[in-house]
Amino acid sequence: MQNAFVRGVRLATMATLTVTAVGVTALLVLVAASAFFSSTESAIFTLPDEWLDAQVPDEDGRVAALQDLRADPHRLLVTILVGNNVVNLAIASITTALLLDVLPTGGAVTVATVVTSCLVLVFGEIVPKSYGLGNARSWALRVAKPVRLVSTVLSPVVAVFDAITRRMSRALGGDSSIEQPYVDD
Repeated sequence: MQNAFVRGVRLATMATLTVTAVGVTALLVLVAASAFFSSTESAIFTLPDEWLDAQVPDEDGRVAALQDLRADPHRLLVTILVGNNVVNLAIASITTALLLDVLPTGGAVTVATVVTSCLVLVFGEIVPKSYGLGNARSWALRVAKPVRLVSTVLSPVVAVFDAITRRMSRALGGDSSIEQPYVDD
């Protein structure tokens, strides 16, 4: 009887460790995705038009993909923000779920909020944006095709948010293409 109990405890412990390992791995991947979106935003939106226009189309299509993305800066921004927000919300959710195993609910939520905020700000926003600014040309070319793929995959969601935000901007008296000056140097 005692051996069955001990085996059950061991199995439960192994299952908990496996779930924790999967959760931590997912967090690392998601923080990397957050960094990708943040650095991409900085890199692509700071490229001078003159530089991009002077680029000769390359064999692998990176220049064409980048030019295509920059042709509609509002849609590009919506794509990046949708991707980044989904990733950052997933980080917060997984962190909270992992902490619920070791802390009471209120404590788990509080600690998850603090930890996630620090994690996302440093490794998902500030450092990646600095990298994107400092390496704009090479990074923009490197990420152009993956961002175009993300844009295609998320196109139904992006189309909805794109339409809503353009209409809201116009209704509030704003310019629905407010991003254009940031890509016209």
